[in-house]
Amino acid sequence: MAKERARRREARLAEGQARRLQAEKREARRRKLKALVTPTLVSGRTGRVRGRQRSRAEKAALTVAFGGVLFVIWYFVPSLPVRLALTVLLLIVSPALLVLTSDRRTR
Repeated sequence: MAKERARRREARLAEGQARRLQAEKREARRRKLKALVTPTLVSGRTGRVRGRQRSRAEKAALTVAFGGVLFVIWYFVPSLPVRLALTVLLLIVSPALLVLTSDRRTR
């Protein structure tokens, strides 16, 4: 009886070790494939353009400022073509202003 239990335990341990070995091989293969797919620069960076994301407060402040400028344009400028021109100008210039004011230049 004890010999039979010992044999079953040995089989169970061998099976567990075989599963662990397969899992390790699978994980190594996955890591190797991920390393091949992920582009890296010479310095080891991944090459993503963005740095950290903007916080919720920054997003809210930018939205309020943008909406305020649009309100001022559409409320105080009497001519429709000038309103449209200023709105388009704001849309074109705002990304540059956001980068300059929040100091998020890529290096």
